Amino acid sequence: MDVVHNEKIEQGSVIQGLTAGVPIAFGYMPVAITFGLLAGSTGLTAVEAVLMSMLVFAGAAQYMAISMIAVSAGALEIVAATFIVNLRHLLMSASIHERTAPSSKKGRAFFSFFLTDEVFAVSSVADAPVKPGYILGVGVSAYGSWVGFTGIGYFTGELLPAVLQESMGIALYALFIALLVPSIKQAGRSILLLALTAGLSNWLYLQLLDTGWALMAASVTSLLLYELFIGKGEAHAE
Repeated sequence: MDVVHNEKIEQGSVIQGLTAGVPIAFGYMPVAITFGLLAGSTGLTAVEAVLMSMLVFAGAAQYMAISMIAVSAGALEIVAATFIVNLRHLLMSASIHERTAPSSKKGRAFFSFFLTDEVFAVSSVADAPVKPGYILGVGVSAYGSWVGFTGIGYFTGELLPAVLQESMGIALYALFIALLVPSIKQAGRSILLLALTAGLSNWLYLQLLDTGWALMAASVTSLLLYELFIGKGEAHAE
């Protein structure tokens, strides 16, 4: 009886996650279409473009990869560059692990594949402990949109006006801002200060480091400053 009850709860969590992931799915639409368009213009076949989205599922890394392919960079250089860009996923995974309900290693490995920036943002503002099924549902919504619209972009992107094609380049940033604002409203000043600190730190580190290392260093710096100055103040206030 308990097993059946737990399965129903997990199914409910997945459905809730699928629903919560719908805004991400819509937000990914222009970004994925643009990626499909750029992948085609870079020389990738439709199968290669869609497979990249299916296996990599990382917008920034995929954009960097096709830009390096366009300049005939070597495979090792592309792998190293995208690895550095995705180092932030180590921090995101560690953070979401602390808020997630207990689950098996296989279960965590499965839903961690879907943990993009936007999936992390939506899952992080859910009430803890976050059900693994919820994260999975959010990720599946995002994944389906990313992969599907990559294919659509590859075949139909060339039909879009040039001005619209160029404007799609900022879609990924607009999407993340749209997801960040509600969490700021909900959590208050502390999250706003954390976001501003991370942005300023990232800008400073970009003067000295590559993008991936700058993101990693900015994330660590902002979290340390938050714990030292803001987190302690909130703990004393309580």
